[in-house]
Amino acid sequence: MDSRGKSASIPDWDWEPTDQESIDAIEAAFSLAESVSAKRRRPNHHPDRRSVGRRLPNWGNSPPPRAPAVGSPSSSIAKRINESTHFSDDAAAAAAALRSSCPRNRNLSFVPSSCQFNMKARYPLMNFGGRIVYSRTFSEVEKAAKELWEMVQVKKQNMEQISLGLDIEWRPTFRRGEAPKKAAVMQICASTDHCYVMHIFHSGIPPILQSLLEDSTSIKVGVCIANDASKIMKDYNVGIKKLEELSDLANVKLGGFPKKWGLASLVETLACKQLAKPGKIRLGNWETNVLSKEQLQYAATDAFASWHLYQVLRSFPDAAETQGVDEKVNGAQS
Repeated sequence: MDSRGKSASIPDWDWEPTDQESIDAIEAAFSLAESVSAKRRRPNHHPDRRSVGRRLPNWGNSPPPRAPAVGSPSSSIAKRINESTHFSDDAAAAAAALRSSCPRNRNLSFVPSSCQFNMKARYPLMNFGGRIVYSRTFSEVEKAAKELWEMVQVKKQNMEQISLGLDIEWRPTFRRGEAPKKAAVMQICASTDHCYVMHIFHSGIPPILQSLLEDSTSIKVGVCIANDASKIMKDYNVGIKKLEELSDLANVKLGGFPKKWGLASLVETLACKQLAKPGKIRLGNWETNVLSKEQLQYAATDAFASWHLYQVLRSFPDAAETQGVDEKVNGAQS
């Protein structure tokens, strides 16, 4: 929050291209359904002969689709978006952009499943577009942590909520019984401008970085963030405070049946983007002497995704609150 009590603005990146791609995907869905229906029709030359071809519904002439059942993921998400408009103008604008940019957030449940896959494949990739600050020596990591620390102090003075998207990477093991490798990379993102990728396998954790991680006035956000914190404690004897699990927050904000959200599924649901997870990079050697450009982009994007999703989710009202309002309204009308 800023000094005027206005919610922090949510970065609006790349909404317009997604709108056009969504429209194209919907048109392609109709075309595919019609073509498949035409191919499955068989000429019936004999009056007593029954057609054995399975006919798809006439998507073009069918009545408007019914809204998803109450409690379904798509209806719950759409409801959270609609009801978030009483928040700040920035949050409302972001919610409107989210609603208009993503087919699943417009309740398009009538699209065939095969077309849903095609639309998903058309989502643009999420990529961090700011400056990636890479550090690998003790002094470099110390300098990067100092920049982050100073940024946090400025936000404190401005009475802003401080959230840090945090993630770690380590080299995987492929032999049974082999001990897990040490955490090798820590990435922290706090804005659309900079993301810090620290090669702690080579540098260790300098005291100022430890102070930043242990500072409970800044919220460290991510998916399975508690597991990452436990690993850092085990590998470096450094605690991380305060933690916010994005999967739990999503269940609180979106409602519906609780599920275990992954980072990629949250990005797809809330931002209509794809989060690339190529095995060559994800399962690569994070202990290498110098990280590749691809590794840096992968690490930075993961931390940015966590930070950005937190901004989106915290702009929504809690599902329980809006459900209570609905019950009161329905009771008054009955």
